[in-house]
Amino acid sequence: MSIRTATLNGVATIEIARPEKKNAITGEMYLAMAEALRAATADGTVRAVLITGQPGIFTSGNDLEDFMQRPAQTGGGPAFDFMKALIGCDKPVVAAVTGAAIGIGTTMLLHCDFVYVSDQARLAMPFVSLGLVPEFGSSLVFPQLVGHVKAAEKLLLGEPFSAEEAVELRIANAVIAASEVVNHARRIAERFNTLPPGSVRETKKLLRRNAKPQILETITAEGGVFAQRLQSPEAKEAFSAFFQKRKPDFSKFS
Repeated sequence: MSIRTATLNGVATIEIARPEKKNAITGEMYLAMAEALRAATADGTVRAVLITGQPGIFTSGNDLEDFMQRPAQTGGGPAFDFMKALIGCDKPVVAAVTGAAIGIGTTMLLHCDFVYVSDQARLAMPFVSLGLVPEFGSSLVFPQLVGHVKAAEKLLLGEPFSAEEAVELRIANAVIAASEVVNHARRIAERFNTLPPGSVRETKKLLRRNAKPQILETITAEGGVFAQRLQSPEAKEAFSAFFQKRKPDFSKFS
């Protein structure tokens, strides 16, 4: 297990702590994060949740070896459990993006309430490059945030982008020095200790009220296509190339 959790001064912290694997997330880690989010939601002493990673790396996304052993299921599985728990958390969720945020490392930020990115961070959603499709409702939420052409650039081409661009795209609140990003995010989370918790919860519900059903529906639709794509020749070529450390060859596909 490589998820650390702690509750201090009203803030439940979920730390992705697997730096030797670039914080790649396994099924067990998704389940641990989901359980931590549900526990934070149920705990009356928790006023906010902080999600963070290790210095220089937030998460490189799915652990591909684990992922191939336990592929995504349509509408189910550990990753979906985490997605639903994050969307269902009625406490403010603050993300401190400590470095690279790849795949779900970026798409999870679309469902946090406050996002602070290290000045060393690079974000990317390279699903198409792996023969897959976007997940975590990103095919809905991302175009709504940034418009179609920018969404196409990041989702179809999978182009990485900087912390500064993440703020320009309205994914993040601010760029913070790498040495201070976690402390800054924690200070924001701790501010909810001085605010009325019922009012905070109801305001968050109102902010998400219209979007939540659409997001859940989109996650299910994406999950169905994602599971199909995992079995596609294109995805098999992309994954083989990744493990063999070579460039994939998609020239034979139409």
